[in-house]
Amino acid sequence: MSPDVRTHPIDRAYLRLQEAHPAAHWDTGGIAYLSGRPPSLQDFRAYVGMHLPKLPMLTHRLARTVRPPVWSPDETFTLERHVHEVVAAAPDAPQSALETALGAPLPRDAPWGLWLVHGEAPDEYAVCYRFEHVCQDGIAAALAFRTLLGTGEPAPRPLPGPRGHGENLRRTVVALGLAAKYAFDVLPRPGRRPSKVFVPSGRRRLLRARMPLDRLRRIGKACGVSANDVHLTALAGALGRWSGEVGIPLRRASALLPVDARRHDEEQTWGNRTFAVPVRLPLAETSASRRLDLVAAATSAVKRRQRRQAIHDLVRHMPARPTAWYMRRITSPGVTAMVTTCVPLAEDGALGTSDVTGAALLPLLLPGHICGVGLAFFGDWAEVSFTVDHALPHGERLPSLWTDAVEVLEQDLGSTA
Repeated sequence: MSPDVRTHPIDRAYLRLQEAHPAAHWDTGGIAYLSGRPPSLQDFRAYVGMHLPKLPMLTHRLARTVRPPVWSPDETFTLERHVHEVVAAAPDAPQSALETALGAPLPRDAPWGLWLVHGEAPDEYAVCYRFEHVCQDGIAAALAFRTLLGTGEPAPRPLPGPRGHGENLRRTVVALGLAAKYAFDVLPRPGRRPSKVFVPSGRRRLLRARMPLDRLRRIGKACGVSANDVHLTALAGALGRWSGEVGIPLRRASALLPVDARRHDEEQTWGNRTFAVPVRLPLAETSASRRLDLVAAATSAVKRRQRRQAIHDLVRHMPARPTAWYMRRITSPGVTAMVTTCVPLAEDGALGTSDVTGAALLPLLLPGHICGVGLAFFGDWAEVSFTVDHALPHGERLPSLWTDAVEVLEQDLGSTA
């Protein structure tokens, strides 16, 4: 077992947010869909236990009463506390088995859980993985997915640049300048107030849409941008149409974009190693191609090597109090309207003799936000997920509006080619 590991300031910032909003959902995760007959719960627990040595953090617990909190080996760890089963009830049940798994509480001493979900079809089942965000971020969760159901391959990351006295000084200056910029971006400003879109019910639901990954990549390649830029452009178009349909004006909408700040040789970590960056979505732009240009311009700075290196340096050295202040501001509905993340999961996956046929994220839905949005790449498919509160007006329209926006972008680019 590993010794105690101190929490990162980002983890402590999430803990403070949880304490400030105890009624909110602070867990996230993902779902894998599989073909074939589901294993028994006993066999599933044995399968998970066989893979746990590759994921040491899952056998730790967060000692919250220590200051600062630490990750400690869980001497009382049992698979029974973490690995569960949900079997579909009668067809007229008030909610599906998957909805039951998504809504099941996480015990305070068990910051993650796996649910074997089956019974709605004889040759299909699902595995639902959920965890408190303080426990993991999306990159670490993707590794857990690949380790349990895939090949366990690490995510590709660029090698570090040259070091030296002059280079260290330059990086320090760049990181401090970037910290000042992001701090200014989240300062309270006149007119920056959250829109009263709806009164939340406290119950969330997961909505999905999928399309061939090659379709997003083909659009992006034609314009020299990434598939995620295409996704964000479609998201802006979908939200603009949704706003018009429900009659709720959105003066501005910025997405909170998590940026991976792990080292090239670092994959499995305790807690979070992502930095939250605001990206303005051009909802009012009527031209889809122009919308793509604006999104690509907003995300291009984050992609530059110097900026990514500065973000890495910030995450590695950021102090606790400024981190807590920044996280409180960047997650405020007066600054951002949603969390949107993009996670390449795996090329393929399996559980025993069952093949993974698809995967979806359960994006984080922050207090006061319109929705949480996640884009997962698995095999040849891109799957977009929306986590919305049940009270969000016409929230069920968002996946189809996103798909429509991709088609509009294709048509717009084709007409201007």
